[in-house]
Amino acid sequence: MNLKGLWKPLVALSAAAASPGALAADPQVEMRTSAGTIRLELYPQKAPKTVENFLRYVRDRHYDGTVFHRVIDGFMIQGGGFERSYRQKPTRPPIANEAQAGVKAGLKNEVGTIAMARTSDPDSATAQFFINVANNAPLNWGDTRGDGHGYAVFGKVVSGLDVVMKIAKTPTGAGGPFPRDVPGQTVVIESVTLVGQ
Repeated sequence: MNLKGLWKPLVALSAAAASPGALAADPQVEMRTSAGTIRLELYPQKAPKTVENFLRYVRDRHYDGTVFHRVIDGFMIQGGGFERSYRQKPTRPPIANEAQAGVKAGLKNEVGTIAMARTSDPDSATAQFFINVANNAPLNWGDTRGDGHGYAVFGKVVSGLDVVMKIAKTPTGAGGPFPRDVPGQTVVIESVTLVGQ
């Protein structure tokens, strides 16, 4: 699939700062959705600010009741910013883009990885994220087919990739304020919790 131009709309329609804290090595979170459960392993050693930011939203229960509002089969599924009614949830200030350090540490936009969505401003990520359903090299830092700044990967799916792929296959169309790519059958993120807590 030609990904040229697809990375541009990978925007977070909201604009979250966090100070890195002490985290267990490679913590996992469980994302329960209306389509099934996805377990993600996070990499604080490789993307510390991004992981801490995501986990702060998890602890604040920000993601509970949000939806996957943008789904493109062969590309990615995006969520974490909108409620069922498409009301955008408030966020903290944006964080710095860790895509460069991530790529150098081996974190790339490959099948099953989770990364932060952002606007055209590289340092604008807040709460929205996406899970890659293809190897999306143009989304990596330094790839000239994208904007070069990249999208910061901070974890990967360790179970439930079938759920991710099922969501990716959901028929889409217009919905709420979006002209396309919205699942016709709403896919709700019921809860996201840190495993073991």
